[in-house]
Amino acid sequence: MIKFAVPLALACAVTVSGCGTTTTSRAGSAALLGAAGGAAIGSLSASAGAGALIGAGVGALGGFLYDQHQKGNID
Repeated sequence: MIKFAVPLALACAVTVSGCGTTTTSRAGSAALLGAAGGAAIGSLSASAGAGALIGAGVGALGGFLYDQHQKGNID
């Protein structure tokens, strides 16, 4: 179950990372969703805090990369 946590958090982050128009708002919204998803998944293995931290990091990174792709900085 744990091996699915990071890909699932990344998929959720990419889904929501389109919310916003600036780099900060996209990364922020994706980080919040990633933290929520990570906490939910982490609670299944009794480590909701670690899941939230991992989810927030993956979400912020996904939101930032999505924003850079939309701006044409990443192909």
